Amino acid sequence: MAEMAGNSNAITRRYLDSLLIETRYMNSTFPDTEMTLYGKKFKTPVMTAALSHLDHFMFEGATAQYAEGAAKAGAVLWLGMADEPEVERCASAGTDMIEIIKPYADRELIFEKIRHAEKLGLLAVGVDIDHPFGPDGSADFVDDFEMAPLTTEELKQICSCTPLPVIVKGVLSVYDARQAAEAGAGGIVVSHHNNRIEYALPPLMALPEIRKYLPDEMPVFVDGDIRSGLDVFKALALGANAVCIGRPLMTAVKKGGADAVCEYLKQVNDELKKAMAFTGCIDLAHMDPTVIHHAAF
Repeated sequence: MAEMAGNSNAITRRYLDSLLIETRYMNSTFPDTEMTLYGKKFKTPVMTAALSHLDHFMFEGATAQYAEGAAKAGAVLWLGMADEPEVERCASAGTDMIEIIKPYADRELIFEKIRHAEKLGLLAVGVDIDHPFGPDGSADFVDDFEMAPLTTEELKQICSCTPLPVIVKGVLSVYDARQAAEAGAGGIVVSHHNNRIEYALPPLMALPEIRKYLPDEMPVFVDGDIRSGLDVFKALALGANAVCIGRPLMTAVKKGGADAVCEYLKQVNDELKKAMAFTGCIDLAHMDPTVIHHAAF
């Protein structure tokens, strides 16, 4: 029970479910979920999460199916740790893609991956700032690669080395958000990275304060147990520009491949439209945090 009590995914889920929505029907209209991101237009602010190693944990070709499903739904594809051939396969799926790069102790690996992303014409790249430490606080190793924490100065160098927007993933405090903005980041992901530390602040609890301290033009993304269009709506209303979904799409890939991924993403977007229609939020530029209330009963 103690382990479950501190599970950050469970805490996040409870917080999401505690957020209630008031309705506003008068003078509303049919909503539009179109999103503009880094100069491009997309049908939906619902995106895939930056998952890694799907072929290893699920089945051969799972990552390609994940990418194809995002393309069919017209959604932005995020990809986690992958070798160059896998990144290339996903980039050829037919949708815009964002690659998230680990904080390798060998910093040159970060710059190599960014140069590769530039050649592929990716929409953006990002760095996991929350993945330098292992379970005991020492250096983490992923696929035998050693990780190390980034300094603000190193992040500045990363952001200035490429014309691509550099997104900082794993922000869960105003402090890290400010460091990202100071370094010239092109966006942040508010996330506790699937329970990397117990008792983590739920991303949507941290989101409004973080949003206040960032430039209006800086995109803010959220992940963390997002399952439905209502979850997405709550995140957008509280200040996110778009939202990433992970584990439900893993289930979809396993059940039905690319078509199931596409169907799930479209279903979530339809649920988002319903929530927007019922609250008078006519488009993503008119999301209103005052329709969200925290349960006090």
